[in-house]
Amino acid sequence: MGYKAKFRVWRGDAGKGELKDYTVEVNEGEVVLDVIHRLQATEAPDLAVRWNCKAGKCGSCSAEVNGRPRLMCMTRMSTFEENETVTVTPMRTFPVIRDLVTDVSYNYQKAREVPSFDGGDVKPGEFRMQQVDVERSQEFRKCIECFLCNNTCHVIRDHEENKEHFAGPRFLMRVAELEMHPADVADRRQIAQEEFGLGFCNITKCCTEVCPEHIKITDNALIPMKERVVGRRYDPLVWLGSKIGIVKRDKTKETPKA
Repeated sequence: MGYKAKFRVWRGDAGKGELKDYTVEVNEGEVVLDVIHRLQATEAPDLAVRWNCKAGKCGSCSAEVNGRPRLMCMTRMSTFEENETVTVTPMRTFPVIRDLVTDVSYNYQKAREVPSFDGGDVKPGEFRMQQVDVERSQEFRKCIECFLCNNTCHVIRDHEENKEHFAGPRFLMRVAELEMHPADVADRRQIAQEEFGLGFCNITKCCTEVCPEHIKITDNALIPMKERVVGRRYDPLVWLGSKIGIVKRDKTKETPKA
């Protein structure tokens, strides 16, 4: 059975905007995105919102619902009280284009900066992996690039000056995925620290908390990556061995998943 819900939605563009109040019908089983679509159909046909699959797999409908970064298509109206005002605002960390749509090009720029997979001289079909090695990085492939983790990361959100030097949890996770892959021969520890700003991360786990795919970004990617960087830079035997070329890395034995 339906009811009338109070919605407060941010309206505006890059110049200025404000929260506007609406009363919209809600039916059983609906999600926030359903209500936003009904609002477009009834009261605000010019409301801008980005969406695609409506199944929690494209990452397009990222926004902040009652101040928490969420996918609108995965946020059920049943989680709110019927008399509760639901506030929907654009992701706070990225510049607003219009209404609920933000400019996330920062993330695509960082994606292009990550060196691609390097398989060395091994030909296709020659490399063999244990299942445990596959699983170490497979978790990270579930990422739908909703960018909620980068949005909630205070290093990006609260410190504009860091954006140039910090890739954010999504792309530090990508670096970690490649670094942990036993078939990838590149050493990504130095660029993680010096080019992508791994040292800025203070492992508050806010990125993990908002991930709709429940990826353990902090525990399984960022912390192990920090351990590898520390091992390379501060373990005197590892440092010396790498300098004179007598230490050969075995990625399969380094910092297993939590």
